[in-house]
Amino acid sequence: MRICVAGAAGAFGTKHLDALAAIEDVEVTSIMGVPDDDIGALARSRGIGHSSTDLGECLARDDVDAVILATPTQLHAAQAIQCLKAGKHVLVEIPMADTLSDAEALVQAQKETGLVAMVDHVRRFNPSHQWIHNRIKSGELNIQQLDVQTYFFRRSNMNALGKPRSWTDHLLWHHACHTVDLFIHQTGEVPQEVFGLQGPPHPELGIAMDMTIGMKSPSGALCTLSLSFNNDGPLGTFFRYICDTGTYIASYDDLYDGRETPIDLSGIAVSNNGIELADREFINAIREGREPVSSVGQGLAAMKVLDAIERGMK
Repeated sequence: MRICVAGAAGAFGTKHLDALAAIEDVEVTSIMGVPDDDIGALARSRGIGHSSTDLGECLARDDVDAVILATPTQLHAAQAIQCLKAGKHVLVEIPMADTLSDAEALVQAQKETGLVAMVDHVRRFNPSHQWIHNRIKSGELNIQQLDVQTYFFRRSNMNALGKPRSWTDHLLWHHACHTVDLFIHQTGEVPQEVFGLQGPPHPELGIAMDMTIGMKSPSGALCTLSLSFNNDGPLGTFFRYICDTGTYIASYDDLYDGRETPIDLSGIAVSNNGIELADREFINAIREGREPVSSVGQGLAAMKVLDAIERGMK
């Protein structure tokens, strides 16, 4: 499987390069980045044969079977559609779009081409959340409330590597997207009641720095989500599953019970790296000619919920 990684020099682009290096029978044959990235130097350091600042040039190559897009959010939908029209399978970082109409256009492009198009909802693949999902499917537990905190300290437009961004991050369409999709995936239901509240916009960034979101599934499960770019403390996302037969706390790839006793996740998956597991699913779906877990079609439900929350806040 020959892969092009677009946005390879960014925080998540490098994580995908590392993940792909751990997967058998996969070769990164091309990478794409902006001129400021010195993408050629990155290619040479990783032994990758081709680099470009033009996605179209990468897509025209015969030695590219599929593309992973780790590019700025506002480019996701158009670039993913560009990949599909060029005959390439595509895995796009979340969100697959920052408007519902663009998400629907991407889903339509996938239907027309029949190629694999997947969105990297990595929470579906983290072993901690897989452990919960497996027990829900087996009937061992049901979610009563999913309580989530997504906290960063980000008052300037910098990425996770401490470099200036060419685009502006967003609490709703990026960070809330993780939890909205996870809640749908874990409950197997699309929320029927949703609301959102947001604080005042940042004077320079123009985005809300604090947000509260609530959701209720048709069967009555609740999700409460707090998000902030103003949190000067432990950073990241923390999940508390309050279930009928126990409480569980998930932190990325680790899981604890309600009394913070670690839970053994060995045997859940072939890796404890959620990004690697998502990349493996993408590659396996292509090889097996099937719809991947977290296809763009499956991800459309979260886009509809985000759109409803945004309209409600306006």
